[in-house]
Amino acid sequence: MIGKDIQRAKSLLEKGQLVGIPTETVYGLAANAYDAKAVSEIFRVKNRPSFDPLIVHIGCWEQVADFVGEVPVSARKLAARFMPGPLTLLLPKTDRLPDIVTAGSPQVAVRMPNHELTLDLLNSLAFPLAAPSANPFGYISPTTAQHVADQLEALVPYILDGGPCTVGIESTILGFEYGVPTIYRKGGLALEMIEEEIGPVRVKPFSTSRPQAPGMLQSHYAPRIPLKIGRIRELLPDFDMNRTGLLVFRRRVSGVPEAHQVVLSKNGDFAEAARNLFAGMRHLDSLDLDIILAEPVPEMGLGRAINDRLKRAAAQEG
Repeated sequence: MIGKDIQRAKSLLEKGQLVGIPTETVYGLAANAYDAKAVSEIFRVKNRPSFDPLIVHIGCWEQVADFVGEVPVSARKLAARFMPGPLTLLLPKTDRLPDIVTAGSPQVAVRMPNHELTLDLLNSLAFPLAAPSANPFGYISPTTAQHVADQLEALVPYILDGGPCTVGIESTILGFEYGVPTIYRKGGLALEMIEEEIGPVRVKPFSTSRPQAPGMLQSHYAPRIPLKIGRIRELLPDFDMNRTGLLVFRRRVSGVPEAHQVVLSKNGDFAEAARNLFAGMRHLDSLDLDIILAEPVPEMGLGRAINDRLKRAAAQEG
């Protein structure tokens, strides 16, 4: 069921059940982070591998003291500027959190979502929420409550409807490997903004097994229809234009039915493109097509995160 009843969501979570929650990035599938049995249900419902850790969501920064050890000075600076917002910090965890949340890692991914409804929910609870994206594992992330319902409604008692996500791609994950600020996942907070606050940051390539942070698997965010990235006009001659879908940054392409094309941002706005990315992929995936062709966007700002999602949507695990 979809609704806006925070008290109902709170009651279900306190009973160890799952709830779909809105954030500014994507919708999450939430459970009490201190309840190992409840968290295990997240993995079961998503069919998520147990080696892929989860993000813990908090309603205020002070809550990290309950389950996090020493926090680096740079992490505090980033939290002060960008939380709530699309930033996740990898921090040393204490035994207060069950190992299932972090897939046995000594570090926990923590973020404070910039969504009024979910912040109200979080601040009404006596525990933080473990919450990956609310979709079957590996598929396109949900950016509306209906996206969650379309695939998980039979398995989730309640989906809190907070409207369409305003950012539309997952949070940026940053840790401190050997004391060096390191981005583990490109996301909704641009590299340039982070470096403006704490100086140079290293960017880690994605992982194909036992990721150090959530969202590092090489093949992810994938539609069911094969997706290929490249220069669309060069790729098109190899395919039937009437059975091809296009995911383009700014301009439609002649020869392909307009109904088979998604323009991410006519004005070339990265934030708008990020907001439309997953919904556009879902739309094309719902059509009777043989292939989806996608063009990369300029590799700057949020364009880096958009390209990262496109590459992983196109990747095939060998």
